Amino acid sequence: MMRCKEVVAELKSLAKPGAVEGMARFGITARNTLGVSMPDMRRLAKKAGKSHELAGELWDTGIHEARIVAGIVDVPGEVTPEQMDSWAADFDSWDVCDQVCMNLFDKTPFAYDKCLEWSAREEEYVKRAGFALMACLAWHDKGAPDRAFKPFFAVITRESTDERNFVKKAVNWALRQIGKRNASLNRQAIATSEKILKIDSKSARWIARDALRELTGEAVQNRLKPE
Repeated sequence: MMRCKEVVAELKSLAKPGAVEGMARFGITARNTLGVSMPDMRRLAKKAGKSHELAGELWDTGIHEARIVAGIVDVPGEVTPEQMDSWAADFDSWDVCDQVCMNLFDKTPFAYDKCLEWSAREEEYVKRAGFALMACLAWHDKGAPDRAFKPFFAVITRESTDERNFVKKAVNWALRQIGKRNASLNRQAIATSEKILKIDSKSARWIARDALRELTGEAVQNRLKPE
């Protein structure tokens, strides 16, 4: 098991300062960012091993990449709702938000409640986390019944007028991901998209049109056809 200072030292050895500028062009914060690639972070996380204590120490460094690694090495069964709220409040970049949601938060028993709770929050990245978590659950929680996702459609509609880029993209992601689970949810997602399309909002129209393009497209429809 690696210690926090060893993980941080290895991250710094993998740093590519020149990559930080390129990351910034994709909306990734340059603050406390080393420029380490995602494959390198995953390899390091595997080497470090699973540890709730290590995850907390890595998070507290405030280093961008250390926080992504923290989400990979943490143990879902030891995560509390209070930790989830604390980490979400610290989100300052869409990639940390999304990686933590897909590598850790969606594996906790509190994930569905946090989707609803965070989606109603005003802070940009906390709200994004609510919708990113919806998308990750739709993607990863294969055994979940359709009824687990139905409450999300009203929330997606409600928040579709948020013009902030990182929010509207997450709302769209959630809508598309839920609509790709199966034929029944696809129909509901299409109906929700058509409802959103009628809202007098530039963001809502973009969300709806982009979702409809994919959800009604040949690739998705062919995949969802019964065998």
